[in-house]
Amino acid sequence: MNLRKLLLVAVWTIPALAVLSVGAGFLLLRGDAADRRTCQVAVDAAQSTVRTDRWDPPDELPGLGAYPEIHWQGRPLGNPCSLLPGPTDWAYQGVVRLRPEDAQALAEQYDFVPYATLDPDELPDSAAPTDVWPALAPYLPTQPVWRYSASYTAGNQTRVAFLDVEHQTVFFVRWNS
Repeated sequence: MNLRKLLLVAVWTIPALAVLSVGAGFLLLRGDAADRRTCQVAVDAAQSTVRTDRWDPPDELPGLGAYPEIHWQGRPLGNPCSLLPGPTDWAYQGVVRLRPEDAQALAEQYDFVPYATLDPDELPDSAAPTDVWPALAPYLPTQPVWRYSASYTAGNQTRVAFLDVEHQTVFFVRWNS
């Protein structure tokens, strides 16, 4: 008789647990989907914002001096809202307005040469002043004369900068990979 009761309990318990598990899984997935949507809204807002706070840490963009103005943005290179664990790499672009003396000192310290004389294959992918993100374009000079420095990039393969000495402007591209 005990075996019969045990079998009867098992026959009813196993399907009940299966239904509860499926229901709980559905609720978890629905919650994850809502979390991913919330995450994506936050990421979209962050990458569309043009930031004006100082670049930190400053040693990632050396030689800029006490610049009076900066505009920059960040964009994820992957999906930071993914269910897969792990960090997401980011790309950054920015336009920095320098003091005249700092623009001249930067040009001399890092041997900036005219950008027009370079072979585009010498530069990392998506690292040309023509590849500026639309929200940052208004902060670039209208007729820039860009210069590029291999020595400025040499110490950090995740940074490229273009300098317009006449307009005291730096356009930079940075990756955190």
